[in-house]
Amino acid sequence: MQIAGPTGAFVVVVSGIIAKHGLEGLFTCTLLSGIFLILLGLTGLGSAVRYIPRPVVIGFTNGIAVLIASTQLRDFFGLEIAKVPSEFWDRMAALAGHASTINPLNTGVAAGSLLVLIAVRKWLPKIPGAILVMIGVTALVAGLRLPLETVVSRYGPVPSSLPPLHVPALRFDLMLPLMSAALTVTMLGAIESLLSAVVADRMSGDKHNPGVELVAQGVANVVSPLWGGLPATGAIARTATNIRSGAVSPLSGMIHAIVVLLVVLFAAPLAGQIPLAALAAILIMVSYNMGEWAEIPTILKLGKADIAVWLITFFLTVFADLTVAVQAGMILAALLFIRRVATTTTVSRVTPEYVESSRKHSLQLHEIPDQVAVYRVSGPLLFGSTEKIEAIREDLASLPPVVVLRLRNMTALDGTGLHSIEELAEALHASGRTLILCGMRSQPRALMDKAGITARLGPENVCADVSHAMDRAREILAQ
Repeated sequence: MQIAGPTGAFVVVVSGIIAKHGLEGLFTCTLLSGIFLILLGLTGLGSAVRYIPRPVVIGFTNGIAVLIASTQLRDFFGLEIAKVPSEFWDRMAALAGHASTINPLNTGVAAGSLLVLIAVRKWLPKIPGAILVMIGVTALVAGLRLPLETVVSRYGPVPSSLPPLHVPALRFDLMLPLMSAALTVTMLGAIESLLSAVVADRMSGDKHNPGVELVAQGVANVVSPLWGGLPATGAIARTATNIRSGAVSPLSGMIHAIVVLLVVLFAAPLAGQIPLAALAAILIMVSYNMGEWAEIPTILKLGKADIAVWLITFFLTVFADLTVAVQAGMILAALLFIRRVATTTTVSRVTPEYVESSRKHSLQLHEIPDQVAVYRVSGPLLFGSTEKIEAIREDLASLPPVVVLRLRNMTALDGTGLHSIEELAEALHASGRTLILCGMRSQPRALMDKAGITARLGPENVCADVSHAMDRAREILAQ
């Protein structure tokens, strides 16, 4: 049910590659990334995507959203700039320097389009606001003959036939300079495709195969440049829209592709009449929707180290380079991982008091009611290991009314692990079940309290030991 194609995340990368290496460079880069994706899928290395911690993913996504929005400001305000610089600082300086050339009519149309998009998203979520704005604003501008720049006036006629087969000239002198960009496209394609697949799984109750998904996306990216195509991946927003609209099988993706083909063949001249002001409003809305802004308050509730990883990834994405941002974020996250594991390692003498206090945590000494399932987590629950929580969700249909997570041996927790526990709690709650946590150590408990998870679960469902957890379970079952 996943819908694939070019996505907003690629805008910045693609424009940068074309600026430096031209279209042939882009085609070569896309082909290389397709080969890398196939190798990731065949070797199982695609599963390494899960080792990217949540602060890095959020910082990366926030940064891309800001970059996309910044590229649309010229068309939103109708500024008279011959060429917008590719670097963020230079671009913002150029926009500020030409602020006096703002076009009130253009700005009014763009602002009106954005307001319609916001209103439709809030009050009529089932109606595709982007299509409504594109058709409505195009008809309005054409009918009133408003002097606004359109796709065709800036870029020329939109082709309305299938592109010819064109094997890119593989220039080996470009291979090394493009390797970094190809790895960025590969990383973006893998991350967004697998995130999209996870979203589809949650919405549909299905289960995707990461290896097959990456091989398929890789094949698409190998074939795409042969017809002058852009890099493609699974699109989270389009996939979610597809499932919400009633998709139940892969046929929905095929129908999507056929409709796009028909638009290319028969509606291209109409597409050329779309005002750039409307497109700017749509892309600003896209950047807002993809930005994961709601995750920022959660990250700010985590420790200083997680906040630092997020901020550094975000600022490097905006002000430096996407590849540098991911690399720096991963290095910082790896150091953070080592630090967390090191600080949770303890050596202490066993005392009679310790033995006595441990009895309250012992499963052997407490009777587990029939309608209660107990899972124990051993070791640190940090990025890279959180998929193990998925095993509980896979058993969701067969689980009893109460699920207990025994966290006595969970030595450390980070933002990614926190997110996985919260998702589990939401899934259990949505199915009419209750999650109880028990036996948490000081670091996980402090992080959960700070992030507000304890309050959302209910303080009564976060117990000090197994003894209290079983008492709480019996209370829930009695109710």
